[in-house]
Amino acid sequence: MMEQVHLAGEDEDELYSGYNDYNPLFDTENLQQDEGFQNAVKTSHGRRPPMTATRQFAIQRGQMGTTAGARLKTGLVSSMGARPVTGIAAADGSVARPMTAVKAAGYSSTGRGQQFDPMNQASKGPAPPLETKNEDTPEEKIKNLEKKVNGLIEESCLANSRGEFSLALEKAKEAGRKERMLGRQRDELFNGEQVNLDQTYSVLFNVANQYEANEMYQEALNTYQVIVKNKMFSHAGRLRVNIGNIYFKQRNFPKAVKYYRMALDQVPNTHKEMRIKIMKNIGIVFVKMGQYSDAITSFEHIMSEKPDYETAFNLLLCYYATGDRDKMKKTFQQLLGVDLNLDDEDKYLPHPDDKHANLVLEVIKNDALREKEKEAKEGMERCLMAAAKLIAPAIEQSFSAGYDWCVDCVKQSAFTDLANDLEINKAIMYLKQKEFSQAVEVLKTFEKKDSKCASVAATNLSFIYFLQSEYQLAEKYAEVAMTADRYNPAALVNKGNCLFVQGELEKCRDYYQEALRTEASCTEALYNLGLVNKKLGHLEASLDCFLKLHAILRNNAEVLFQIASLYDMLEDTPQATEWFTQLISIVPTDPAILSRLGELFDNEGDKSQAYQYHYESFRYFPSNIEIIEWLGAYFIDSQFVEKAIHYFERAAVIQPNQVKWQLMIASCHRRSGNYQQALETYKRIHKKFPDNIECLKFLVRLCSDLGLKEAQEYATKLKKAEKAKELREQRASSGTRRTGSGRSARGGSAGGSAHGIRGGSAAMSNYPDSGHGSRQSSARSGSARRSGKTRASLPEANGPYEVESQNVDASYVDPLGPSTERPKTAARRRDQTEDEFGDEELGDDLLPE
Repeated sequence: MMEQVHLAGEDEDELYSGYNDYNPLFDTENLQQDEGFQNAVKTSHGRRPPMTATRQFAIQRGQMGTTAGARLKTGLVSSMGARPVTGIAAADGSVARPMTAVKAAGYSSTGRGQQFDPMNQASKGPAPPLETKNEDTPEEKIKNLEKKVNGLIEESCLANSRGEFSLALEKAKEAGRKERMLGRQRDELFNGEQVNLDQTYSVLFNVANQYEANEMYQEALNTYQVIVKNKMFSHAGRLRVNIGNIYFKQRNFPKAVKYYRMALDQVPNTHKEMRIKIMKNIGIVFVKMGQYSDAITSFEHIMSEKPDYETAFNLLLCYYATGDRDKMKKTFQQLLGVDLNLDDEDKYLPHPDDKHANLVLEVIKNDALREKEKEAKEGMERCLMAAAKLIAPAIEQSFSAGYDWCVDCVKQSAFTDLANDLEINKAIMYLKQKEFSQAVEVLKTFEKKDSKCASVAATNLSFIYFLQSEYQLAEKYAEVAMTADRYNPAALVNKGNCLFVQGELEKCRDYYQEALRTEASCTEALYNLGLVNKKLGHLEASLDCFLKLHAILRNNAEVLFQIASLYDMLEDTPQATEWFTQLISIVPTDPAILSRLGELFDNEGDKSQAYQYHYESFRYFPSNIEIIEWLGAYFIDSQFVEKAIHYFERAAVIQPNQVKWQLMIASCHRRSGNYQQALETYKRIHKKFPDNIECLKFLVRLCSDLGLKEAQEYATKLKKAEKAKELREQRASSGTRRTGSGRSARGGSAGGSAHGIRGGSAAMSNYPDSGHGSRQSSARSGSARRSGKTRASLPEANGPYEVESQNVDASYVDPLGPSTERPKTAARRRDQTEDEFGDEELGDDLLPE
């Protein structure tokens, strides 16, 4: 067995020999003592950039594949330094290949000399220009036309997004025309082989959308039908939803349901979201049609597939319409169980120690996703509050018990914060039913709850007590609300209102201003601040407040009235007229505003416009005595006394105990030449008001002019009435009043009463026909009616029956002014006014009792 073992002899080479032998060039430990290497390093060629770690590692390993390794392997030194040849030495010591880099590449580091051109391209000259694109070919024309069509579609969509629907429709129609031109060119060139169906579909769909946006529904329906009936358009059947929407807008509900169902049949079951949306539309149409059972079927299917709060609320409305209490309760609980798929709200809370997290929070707290989450949450809360308010009176015997059930359900759900809001709504329902004690009791339960609810409840309590004129309690709860939440603008407004009632205008203005600093859009504070400034006489500041409020509340009648009134107080009549005109456009049937505008035009001298607005005011409120008086005076001034009779007759109907309207009617008849009718009217007046001196004067004059025998009878009555009047004046002057006031009452002129009737319009006093005597006689007749025929009572000190003279004047002044000249009918001419009773002796029967 040992014979088969081979032992190495002395002459044979060692098996592991040669591994410790290496080329001395690789001995880097002795480079410091190598004189040739040190000389090469000291030369300019030797100062090369240091080798990288990769190259150094390759040198140490002795790799032959790189240039550096080859240079170090040969051991040959060139004239420029220690630059070896590039070839690898063979085993016999011969060189495998000569050095190749013996010719310069032509690059100069100094940048001077000839241009770097190793490929000798300079001799060939510049490159030829690019070939111009030929746009005259039919293919290029078609491509350009396609680009124009797409550009017009984009412009149309952008105009629609800006709300410029007319421009969008024009662009869509132009795109349609160019697309048809493009189709004809394709047919001529390619015989209908190349058809861009996508572009045709886009053009038609855009045109239909723009028709619908411009409310051109029939054109939109025709365009949609063209798309739907074209079998080459895949999935065009879904556009039947759009057709159904148009019929819904036209309130053609049966056709809307038909097209919704056709669209639902063409949508595959894989498109679950699309099918659910179509079924929502179907359910809503059934609600509009009053078919609640069919609507319930659609909504219940949606709630079983993918519930959402809008569908749950609609289902609740259907059950409310059908009166199913149990289903209403069940659906309300389903509504509370709807998952909004919202993230935890805690992620939006600030992190005191994590700056990076706070930076991220600043970015995401108001981004689009956060806004969408807020919108979904607010919509859910709005539906819950409306549902509870709706079903609370229906699910139980009383709305109070119904609200209690809803509150219990909400407390057990994820929306526990809404329980307090429901309690406050319960109190508001009590207020609407005028059960104030119950509302106050409910609101007082919030006093010990969290600050926000306590502030809201105290604000409502303050408002209730303010309406009940219990201003101390109102102020108390306003302060409670302010203590719970100092930045509650409603509480600050209530506090200011209490101070306003107490007359502390400066303090209440401070509270209104603080409310505005808290919430700049608090319209109540801004309106009240304007009223306070107006009452304080700060008209410019008040006007500024109402102009700001007008920017917030456009077309608000109260705000417009305040602005117009302030301009009128500032004597800026053109601005006042303009703002009153704007107000009339909003409330065209307000008689007070119409009469106010008529007064402005009357003051400006524009009688025609003044008459127009006064007449409109009379049409809407025909019982306004001031307007009736103005219209009568207008026609008298315009010499249309016949038209004035109509208005004075209406005034006589409204105020039958005022003799002046009867006298105006009689004067109008006399001015128009109808003396017989005037005489009959005066006789009726005398029959109703036998002690009226003015009427007796007119009767005496008319009977004398007409030569009637009754003149003497009326003259006797006139003398008796004047004596009775004088006696009443003496009794009035000798009463308990001071001597000075009595003396001033006796020292007036005899030209008629300067006071007239209190509160009457000043329009009549501007005309010569508005007789002082008639107004004075109406006052006397009123006194005579109250005192009776046998004894005259003492008039009040400030009553309308004060007189200014004891002298008796038998002459009269026509309330309608001087009459026109008429033919002389009397047998005798009176050159001057004379006492008709001067030659007669007064009998005992004419003396006052």
